[in-house]
Amino acid sequence: MERPITELQDALRVAFSDQSLLQQAVTHTSFLNEHDDVGGDNERLEYLGDAVVDFVVADWLFRTYPDLKEGRLTRVRAALVQTKTLATFARTFDLGDYIRLGRGESDQASRDRDRILCSTLEAVLGAMYLDQGIEAVTNTLVPLITPCAAQIISEESDIDSKSQLQEWTQAEMGITPDYVTVGESGPDHDKQFVVEARLNDTVYGVGKGSSKRKAAQAAAKAAYVSLTTA
Repeated sequence: MERPITELQDALRVAFSDQSLLQQAVTHTSFLNEHDDVGGDNERLEYLGDAVVDFVVADWLFRTYPDLKEGRLTRVRAALVQTKTLATFARTFDLGDYIRLGRGESDQASRDRDRILCSTLEAVLGAMYLDQGIEAVTNTLVPLITPCAAQIISEESDIDSKSQLQEWTQAEMGITPDYVTVGESGPDHDKQFVVEARLNDTVYGVGKGSSKRKAAQAAAKAAYVSLTTA
């Protein structure tokens, strides 16, 4: 059984003038399919909230990081509004506990799915925008995105190191890197991979990670640093 939206308002620190907007925002389409008396699901509010979140994050990044170029701003914004990140934000409000789901989706695992949490948060913020205006959405989002953006920028996790390396090597050397897995260790649930980034069979970077993809990204980053600082 979902928790009452009055508690969600307390968690959000926003008192809605139109309670029905917030109720609709937490109504999944699976619930609507089983209850003919419900006014509507949250899909339209999700659509609006998606656009509102994009704007608020873009505006905040533009004002907060005046030295970041357009391309970097775009990448950081994408990292902040991706499904996984928004789902993490949703969990700070225990949003899954308030979602009205159909019987087939009402187990705890469904309430904690990234996609459902992300879409519901967007719907809630869309409803908040309609009821309270852009300032309320900004006040809700900024405390969440501030530390997250700082971490993304500090760790350069918005940068696709493989693409960055390939662009550089093609422009400067006319060749494309190869990635070779040279090591694998640990049990199945905790694998560690070692990947080398090679150019014409010469190793320029070595990376480790819990997947081959992560190890390759680390190897590409090491190779890029090696090549551009030599």
